[in-house]
Order: sequence, then structure tokens, then C-alpha cells
Amino acid sequence: MKKMALTFALAMSMMGAHATCTGTGAFRYCTDTQGNSYNVQQYGNTTQMQGYNNQTGNNWSQSSSTFGGTTFHNGTASNGNTWSGSSSSFGGTTTYQGIDSRGNSYYRSCNQFGCN
Repeated sequence: MKKMALTFALAMSMMGAHATCTGTGAFRYCTDTQGNSYNVQQYGNTTQMQGYNNQTGNNWSQSSSTFGGTTFHNGTASNGNTWSGSSSSFGGTTTYQGIDSRGNSYYRSCNQFGCN
């Protein structure tokens, strides 16, 4: 979950939006400089996020749950399309696979030597 939140924060910083958050570790509400907003709820091995895209006026959501070395992700993009995937770590290799919001499948495996 921390990896997912870090990935989201990195993506937001690359877009030039700086978020300000309030709340506790288990529940946070954030807004950024572009008028977007989202909340993050964490309980047990599950993290749920719901957000609002200010440019489109649409909402989006994501849910992630971790079991052992595998995290399952699913959500609804701001255009209404759904997506799902998983990331699994075993030894020094992390595998990412799923279906993006356009219906395309993806698979990527990464280790200390790079990704394929």
C-alpha cells in the first residue's frame, strides 16, 4: 500500500500538482493546486481512494488489497472505464500484470537488472 501511495504521489508531483492533505494515517483528504481532490482510507490490508478530476468534472476510484507478496488493484478511471491488475514480489523479482482502462492487457517483470 505504501508503494501505491508513493507511486500516486510521484505521479502527482510529475504533473506539477502539489497536494495538501489533512487527516490521520487511516483517513486523509487532499486537494492540489489544480483543483483536484481525493481521499485515502486505509484499514487492515486494504487502501481505498476516491477522487475528483477538476479538469473533466469526473470522479475516479481505486482499491488495493495486499495478501502476502501480492497486491491486487482495481478501479474506475475518470472516464468511467474500469481496470484491474496485480503486483507480486518473489525473491528479487516484481511482476506487474492486468488490464488497463482501455481494455489492453499488460505484463511487466522487473529485477535488479531492469524490466522486460
